[in-house]
Amino acid sequence: MEKKPTIAQKAPYVLEVEPGTYFWCACGDSKNQPYCDGSHKGTDFIPVKEEITEAKRVAWCGCKVSGKTPFCDGTHKNL
Repeated sequence: MEKKPTIAQKAPYVLEVEPGTYFWCACGDSKNQPYCDGSHKGTDFIPVKEEITEAKRVAWCGCKVSGKTPFCDGTHKNL
């Protein structure tokens, strides 16, 4: 049976981001939410690489089960 991610929080992480490469935590265990800190090592989880091309506000998924990962789609409202 596939392990489910840990729900980091039942709300998005809304952050102002600059252009660059980001690695979104898919396992939910990172201490640096919403970003990966390597806590997934030894599991089947893989962080999601996201290229941001312009400075903007981003709503990163906090529940880890969005249908639009790494971004929030409101799935947390049904958990």
